[in-house]
Amino acid sequence: QVRVVESGGGLVQAGGSLRLSCTTSGRTFSQNAMAWFRQAPGKERERVAAISWTGSTTYYADSVKGRFTISRDNAKNTMDLQMNSLKPEDTAVYYCAASTYVGINYEYKYWGQGTQVTVSS
Repeated sequence: QVRVVESGGGLVQAGGSLRLSCTTSGRTFSQNAMAWFRQAPGKERERVAAISWTGSTTYYADSVKGRFTISRDNAKNTMDLQMNSLKPEDTAVYYCAASTYVGINYEYKYWGQGTQVTVSS
């Protein structure tokens, strides 16, 4: 059984930082793309960042460029999202997702349950 589990969410003041972590088990995604998505109340889910299996290709939504950094450790089956200079509009449930594809712009089949990030002003 494949499991995708996020951790690291919480409440932080604007301008602060949080680091989200994602751990997978049940199969290896070392040769697959992974990504972070988020969904705020009343809004559609959006892809925040994505990373290729080697880590050589990354994607960031315009709203987080320069503030968020995605990384992965294939040996540990983990992926992180370092979030700096957080803004109230970053408040959302953040989801880790894993693809069965190599490229970062394809379907993400496996999803975690999400972790809440709340940024107070």
